[in-house]
Amino acid sequence: MRRAAFIYDEALSHHVLREDHVLRPTRLRYTYELLESYHAFDGQSSHLVPPRSATEAELISFHTQEYVSAVRDFSEGRFSVDPAQFNFSDYGDNPIFPGMFQAASLAVGASLVAAEMVAKGEVDAAFNAAGGFHHAAPGYASGFCIFNDPVIAINYLLGLGLRVAYVDIDAHHGDGVQNAFYGTDKVLTISLHESGRFLFPGSGDVSEMGSGVGRGYAVNIPLAPFTGDDIYLRAFREVVPPLVSRFTPDILVTQLGADSHYLDPLTHLRLTAQGFVQVVKELGVLCPHWVALGGGGYEMGAVPRSWTLAYGAILGRDFPDAILESYREKYGLRTLSDHQPPAIDAASRLQAQAFAQASVAAVKRDVFPLHNLAASSQ
Repeated sequence: MRRAAFIYDEALSHHVLREDHVLRPTRLRYTYELLESYHAFDGQSSHLVPPRSATEAELISFHTQEYVSAVRDFSEGRFSVDPAQFNFSDYGDNPIFPGMFQAASLAVGASLVAAEMVAKGEVDAAFNAAGGFHHAAPGYASGFCIFNDPVIAINYLLGLGLRVAYVDIDAHHGDGVQNAFYGTDKVLTISLHESGRFLFPGSGDVSEMGSGVGRGYAVNIPLAPFTGDDIYLRAFREVVPPLVSRFTPDILVTQLGADSHYLDPLTHLRLTAQGFVQVVKELGVLCPHWVALGGGGYEMGAVPRSWTLAYGAILGRDFPDAILESYREKYGLRTLSDHQPPAIDAASRLQAQAFAQASVAAVKRDVFPLHNLAASSQ
């Protein structure tokens, strides 16, 4: 079993972006309560650790001072500049809500706590389910993301002289993280996602490979709607392990968005909870030092099940499939795994398979040679 930490406090789940907003931070409390019901934090190998707020200096390690100041002002009801300048609006993806600066800073600080614990050798792995806001740009919000905690955590690790591999399995392309490190070979970014032809943010084609010394260090595996467990896992296995192994990172940072689940209301991939956790398990063998972050996930039953399974995989524990009656009565969830797999018609399956094969083939043709990997690597 790994020595692992789960970063959580109730303060991470209290805010409301907007009453009708699809991102509901209460999913973090549901996950914590489910893990607690499995006694996931008992024993010496698992630690429940509170977060801290990121400092302004940490926030501006990626974001502009102007943007950080604007987020603070909007959060406190001061509007000396137009919020639209920073991609905030009342009815769009990125609403302004009371206390948003504090909420976003705490999520960043939680990811920094995870990175600090792993970098200092206090644990082998740490999971901040409240993190993973991979779309935020230096000077504006994007895709529900205010501050980009993966980038800020990676910047901290780079400041220690460490090499970082970042693997993003959210259904949406990890554009903000890719863009932050597009011109460096110190960070390998890999994103598996539903193709931008079908889903926000519209980016993440295989041709986005990095620039200058970073060419070949941005890797994308776009997938088609109706991609299920087997197709997804094969694409992952053919690309991710050989590239990460060749890169030899000091620390692996992963974004474990659970919106690839077949019940998710925003996306069109068709993973089950057990398919998702199999990917997490295979991520866990790529590097002994692991910082895991949350991300997307908008079906309130799928997210806590997926992230509970993920923390079990991080620990090296298999939790019983049957959920305890007390939790079941409160939230209506019966099992961790999915016992009714998604229906995928033959034509959709064939299209998804062909799309994945084309993406993998393009990565092997264009990216693998830049790392001196043969196209036939498995």
